[in-house]
Amino acid sequence: MNVDFASVATIPVPDDIEALILRPGLHPLSDEQFAEFCAQYPELRIEMNREGEMMIMLPVVSRGGKRNFNLTARFGLWVEVDGTGVGFDSSTGFTLPNGAKRSPDVSWIKRERWDALSEEQKDDFAPICPDFVVELRSKSDRLRHLQEKMQEYLENGAALGWLIDPIEKKVHVYRPDTAIQVLDNPTEISGDPLLKGFVLKLEGILD
Repeated sequence: MNVDFASVATIPVPDDIEALILRPGLHPLSDEQFAEFCAQYPELRIEMNREGEMMIMLPVVSRGGKRNFNLTARFGLWVEVDGTGVGFDSSTGFTLPNGAKRSPDVSWIKRERWDALSEEQKDDFAPICPDFVVELRSKSDRLRHLQEKMQEYLENGAALGWLIDPIEKKVHVYRPDTAIQVLDNPTEISGDPLLKGFVLKLEGILD
């Protein structure tokens, strides 16, 4: 695959770890090119913002992977029992209405919205913003970048978002047209009313 990158730049993140940003030269990658690029590097998590810049994130450290597993497993149990929506893990990419391609750590879409997509759309980076998104901060994540992503999800149609920050022991709760709620070291968090009856226990995730 021939992709003409005009420049390659890095951005600083905590502990002197870097995430790589690739900037295409003349035009952003097409959906097909982006999918092909991601397929070449399946071990990496790659996102693209609305300007066409691609951010390549480093794999999480072992402790971060354990937190991700606990988060996904606990939410998955509720999704299976509830049945009103479809859940996704961190390997899933979505094309937001603004053109950005994002992969939340956990996400959920109401079943009627998911079912309205074509089979072709479901087999691609589906053109939809999830109703619920979670970003779990890892050692290599800048808090400001995650906060910007959470705002982007809201602007593109998300109804609820959680930014879980084990580094500062906080959970930031995002809802449309509502001030951000910051919870200091909570033991659990409720998804009501969107996620009826779902309560996420934060032991092993926030600590």
